[in-house]
Amino acid sequence: MIPRTRKARVTAVLGGAALLATALAGCSSGSSNSSSSSSVSGPVTIKLLAGGNDPVSIATANAYVKGFHAANPKITVTVETRPGGTDGDNLIKTRLATGNMDDVFLYNSGSLFQALDPDKTLTPLTNEPWVKNVSKDFKSVVSTPNGVYGAPVGTTFGGGVMYNKKVYAQLGLKIPTTWNEFIANSEKIKAAGKVAVLQTYGDTWTSQLFVLGSFADISAVDPKWASEYTANNPNAKYSKEPALDGFIHTAQVHQLGLMNKDFASLTNANGLKELATGEAVQYPMIGVVIGNVLQTNPKQVNDIGMFPLPAASAADTRLTIWEPGGAYIPKTTTGDKLIAAKKFVAWLNSPAGCAIQNKTGLPAGPYAITQCKVPSSAPAIAADTQKYIDEGKSGLALEFISPIKGPNLEKILIQVGSGISTAAQGAALYDNDVKKQAQQLGLKGWS
Repeated sequence: MIPRTRKARVTAVLGGAALLATALAGCSSGSSNSSSSSSVSGPVTIKLLAGGNDPVSIATANAYVKGFHAANPKITVTVETRPGGTDGDNLIKTRLATGNMDDVFLYNSGSLFQALDPDKTLTPLTNEPWVKNVSKDFKSVVSTPNGVYGAPVGTTFGGGVMYNKKVYAQLGLKIPTTWNEFIANSEKIKAAGKVAVLQTYGDTWTSQLFVLGSFADISAVDPKWASEYTANNPNAKYSKEPALDGFIHTAQVHQLGLMNKDFASLTNANGLKELATGEAVQYPMIGVVIGNVLQTNPKQVNDIGMFPLPAASAADTRLTIWEPGGAYIPKTTTGDKLIAAKKFVAWLNSPAGCAIQNKTGLPAGPYAITQCKVPSSAPAIAADTQKYIDEGKSGLALEFISPIKGPNLEKILIQVGSGISTAAQGAALYDNDVKKQAQQLGLKGWS
């Protein structure tokens, strides 16, 4: 359940590809009366709920609105922001349930999308012209057997360790490929008087990266783990290895004093400033937040790179990959507003919309639609992400392989990362959280 930057989020953010592998065969049944090729009868105003309330989400949403209005002067779009993390999730679910959702909203794909009960709450977009240009992976994480419901917004991105390349070079550090090497690097960084492992619990969603960002490592150790987890296999639990490692690592960096002293209150935006300037050197995070660095420290954007959260063995170390978030239209959007909303969603993935995504959001990896291209001027973190993908050293985040994502993970991990709970206690709590979520989804084997 990553931020939601554009989730933000972050995201992150956000069901999965495996469960929906056959979903697209029946997608043609999801149609609606209005199309993005239709014309509105007169001036119309629609509302857009942005992907978060962080600087890049706000700047990007406002840039979308300005660019779209210039191309469609009869349509005015107003922007509303929302919080990230669980608060943002709950706001979206409440608005959909009460029929008060904005005409278009930006949100996660994957398991968080599935939790919205899309067949009942969202407008299918299956027959829109742009859908044929979307990657199969992305379609799978915004679809049900009844249709495609989302358009990609932003790029795919990695979840691992964002790091300051200049400080790494100054200290003579090499990219760690095992957890022990990561701890050794962290001790050297701490000895140099810098923050070794940045944590920003002021934005609660950011507490999740040691767990969610290491899922590709789990898949490398046990390729069947996600399917067994979804089926409620007693051996595929977070309270057992290899998944327990994420909780252990969350606790360990606190126990070793490797974190910043203000970890409980520091926000993601301010933490990124410290990473950009070299005050902090390593930050378990999703790459999509690089756009915030452009807003605050544009000269340092290319000083930041990314490497995977290391596994116990170098052979199992992989970069975890998130599909982008999506643009969705609730079923409560009708008439001219629906026509306008579909035009806006289509425009987001037009050359003009892609240009704004490249400028304000900054690509953190490859796009999920052919109209959008990553420019040669993309930040270094995009090239790092592409490198791991090209080398076959990456894997999808769990939320794109399984529909189960417990809602309280971020709060549980804050307790673990603050020394309030042990790793074992936190993992056991999350296993119970997951059980409740699976039962709510009505999954087989969880009764």
